[in-house]
Amino acid sequence: MGNALLRCLRGDCGESTPPHRPQTHQGVPHGVAALAHDLLDYEITAKVPEGLSRHVVSSRRAQAIWYKKLLEAWKEAKPTPKTPATAAILVVQTLRGNQKADLEGLLAYYNLPVPSTPEIVDAPPSSSSTWNDGVQFELRTLPIDPRDVVDGDGITAYVDTATPEESADVPMEVQQAAIQRTAARAARNYREADALKKSITAAGYGFKAGPNGDEILARKYRIRLRGIDAPESEMPYGKEAKAELLKLVEGKPLKIHVYGVDQYGRSVGDVYCGGIFVQERMLKGGFAWHYATYDQRPEFARWEKEARAGRRGLWTSSHPEKPWEWRKSRRNAGWREGKVPIEVF
Repeated sequence: MGNALLRCLRGDCGESTPPHRPQTHQGVPHGVAALAHDLLDYEITAKVPEGLSRHVVSSRRAQAIWYKKLLEAWKEAKPTPKTPATAAILVVQTLRGNQKADLEGLLAYYNLPVPSTPEIVDAPPSSSSTWNDGVQFELRTLPIDPRDVVDGDGITAYVDTATPEESADVPMEVQQAAIQRTAARAARNYREADALKKSITAAGYGFKAGPNGDEILARKYRIRLRGIDAPESEMPYGKEAKAELLKLVEGKPLKIHVYGVDQYGRSVGDVYCGGIFVQERMLKGGFAWHYATYDQRPEFARWEKEARAGRRGLWTSSHPEKPWEWRKSRRNAGWREGKVPIEVF
């Protein structure tokens, strides 16, 4: 890709910059050359432009996913975009399914026009074409520890910070603490090492065992499975629901398509384990309800209906209590016990 990007950076993009437009963007002209510059920079550093967050609403974690996809699309483009219009088309086609505010903000950041009819433009296929509408980014987790399965619809997952998407977001204080902890352990200063580990944990990171016995610095994500609601642990079939989810994911890496973050800070997403769509298994087995208030996908309703008809799992009871009604009744009765009620979109 590099040659096409470098040619563009030398000015061979077929683009002229009108006098009234800003002449520079982080040291290069606005428009196609600026986008080419930032994609080349991302390929080298795995970092997104510092100023982009002022123009878009999604996190830098999501932005890194965009640039990874745009980099792939730019490499595959024949010919490489040489005008603002063709560059804008590539951006919209590659990132289709993201929030409108993000797409328009990204285009505005590079002074690129908003295509009037992007749906009829023949652009390079994007790796996100198989994602459902609304998915903001994808996580690839480390293998799931049994202790990290919270209940029938919640998981704590860890993602290796060495990946390009994560490495750009690790706070400097976490990086420094990890280095200092390694030095403290080497010096057998375990008290200092433990204190540093606590500070890293408090920042939302942790250490997981690597394949060669080494430690991996990983970012912690609390995951809420989108579109289903499993019985709470204290409810009938709550323990069975948790056991089923554990059976599906224990010791395995997951692919998670994240739609957003709920009011409790959990990433709400679709969870895939190998070739298995986890929510589908939970619904078909009768281990969860379709949470139609927050997810209207017809296949979810169909899978629940199949489980009901087969009297599987919680549907062996003729009138199982709905988890959201159970939580409401406990709240009304003053139920607290330190457990935050689960209400997600």
